[in-house]
Amino acid sequence: MGSTPYLRLDEAILDRNIAAMADTAAARQVSLRPHAKTHKCPQIAERQLRAGATGLTVATIGEAEAFAGAGFDDLFIAYPLWVDADAADRLRALGERARLSVGCDSVEAAANLAGLPVEVMVEVDSGHHRTGVPPESAGELAARAAGLGLVVRGAFTFPGHSYAPDGTGRAATDEAGALAAAGRTMAAHGVPAQVLSGGSTPSAGFVEPGVLTELRPGVYVFGDAQQVELGTIGFGDVALTVAATVVSHAGGRVVTDAGSKALGADRAPWATGYGRVLEVPEARVVALSEHHSTIEWPGALPRHGEQVLLVPNHVCTAVNLADAYRLVGGGTLPVAARGRNC
Repeated sequence: MGSTPYLRLDEAILDRNIAAMADTAAARQVSLRPHAKTHKCPQIAERQLRAGATGLTVATIGEAEAFAGAGFDDLFIAYPLWVDADAADRLRALGERARLSVGCDSVEAAANLAGLPVEVMVEVDSGHHRTGVPPESAGELAARAAGLGLVVRGAFTFPGHSYAPDGTGRAATDEAGALAAAGRTMAAHGVPAQVLSGGSTPSAGFVEPGVLTELRPGVYVFGDAQQVELGTIGFGDVALTVAATVVSHAGGRVVTDAGSKALGADRAPWATGYGRVLEVPEARVVALSEHHSTIEWPGALPRHGEQVLLVPNHVCTAVNLADAYRLVGGGTLPVAARGRNC
């Protein structure tokens, strides 16, 4: 089993999750462009493409470089990039290896993209209130970007408010309304949208055919404690866990060696803990230090030295803390884009 903590990946569940989301996209008559920031692994991305994905979504130029270097040639940086001279040089180099789209939500950012080998996706705010222009402003921004010589491919949004209890259906409705409005105003400004892109793991199952042309979920490949608590998945759908060793019973609780430097420290306000235990649903990680996780454990405690499988709240941040996945059947896969945060 090896020294802990480490990322433990069950390939059978991984492949089942990949197939299920591909079926979801096909049933809704949309293309699938999964967000590779979750797994950061070319071998997993290849499985997604074999299952029907049309390309990849990434979060940063660095992630795009990692996947382009591995041979992936259709990439969308779903982020409103602010491009300086260094970033411009990197985007030029990427444009020689891949079809590249990037997010944009201001005329100022579009001006920095002018002349680069990229296509633009206008970001609209569908209710998450993080980045993006109001949907009714998408056409004006698209026209301004086109006037700068940029190819405007379409519009996108992230329904981040789907990450809330009982919020997934409403977020999907908001998303569809925002993208429909963006499409109308872009057409009215003479820049019709070829792509209307949205989707998150919790909201994907609520998407109705007719507005969105593309889904960009990420977490679905692995699952995590947030998805379990949102009701999107069950514990049986969790493919990735952090293997940890019980090191203490101090205070009548279980303490393991997987702290925030292995699990990540994300905890949504509604979450019931800092993580869960795969095979003990009632257990909760109630405290984290860098190298300790403290678990309220019902019933008899596991013995000192026993390994337990912890489910991170947010699997994307846990993945970015490790160099490799250890596969249940033996072998490893690299977290090749780890740390490519810019």
